[in-house]
Amino acid sequence: MKVWIDGAVVEGSQARVPVTDHGFLYGDGVFEGMRVYGRRIFRFDDHLSRLARSARCLGLTIPGGVEAVRRIVIDTARAHDRNDAYLRLIVSRGEGPLGVDPTSCTNPRIVCIADQVSLYPEEKLRNGIDLVTSSLRRPGPDVLDPRVKSLNYLNNALAKREARRQGADEALLLNAAGHVVEASVANVFAVRGGRLLTPPASDGALEGLTRDTVLALAREQRIPAEERTLGRYDLLAAEEVFLTGSGARIVAVGSLDGLGIGKGGAGPITRRLSQAFEQCVRSTGTPI
Repeated sequence: MKVWIDGAVVEGSQARVPVTDHGFLYGDGVFEGMRVYGRRIFRFDDHLSRLARSARCLGLTIPGGVEAVRRIVIDTARAHDRNDAYLRLIVSRGEGPLGVDPTSCTNPRIVCIADQVSLYPEEKLRNGIDLVTSSLRRPGPDVLDPRVKSLNYLNNALAKREARRQGADEALLLNAAGHVVEASVANVFAVRGGRLLTPPASDGALEGLTRDTVLALAREQRIPAEERTLGRYDLLAAEEVFLTGSGARIVAVGSLDGLGIGKGGAGPITRRLSQAFEQCVRSTGTPI
């Protein structure tokens, strides 16, 4: 692991954040998770644009602006020196006195981590992961707009903990109306009648960049696709269900709440989109 922090790239074991950093104390900050494929950062500009939008919504100034962050990410990826990697870019409010007041922090902090990531065992990737519906609900946009990728992931973490304690791999989160939002750290897709469906941002789903890529690939592959409000029924009645995310990539779902989905494992549309996605990420991106 390599980490850019306070102006230098260091080993992960040497990276330290002060205990008075408001990102640590209050989850006050924003982040992006990115992938390096074949020494190219996938959709780099889109990640940086989303980071800037999230920061603007929190009234958080990015030191040096987007161009400074661009150089930091590339320097970290080069220092990590792997063909494929996962990058976590963080901008916190920075150090300040105890107390939640964000105006007391005058120097936001940038951290960039480069490492490897594997979210699920290979057997699960082959046969499909197990989902359970979380008892927690995703807060509405009047609490915190889901389009802001903030450091406050307690809702996600507790949902994941609940799923793991029940022996499942991942949690399915619903909104207050009982509609499907997403998994704890991934978007949700369902295939019904040959149509690809995914919840809209208005229901609380993150506008994921892998999600956006899959929708674009579906159009190229002439697979009918649309954003639509979904319930648990739609997933249980689907021929295929899969998750998408920068960390997860594309992962088939084998069951929901102990009930099998489709024929289990990755179905034909999931496999088709996975192959197209692999070709896409290996042929595009910003060289490091």
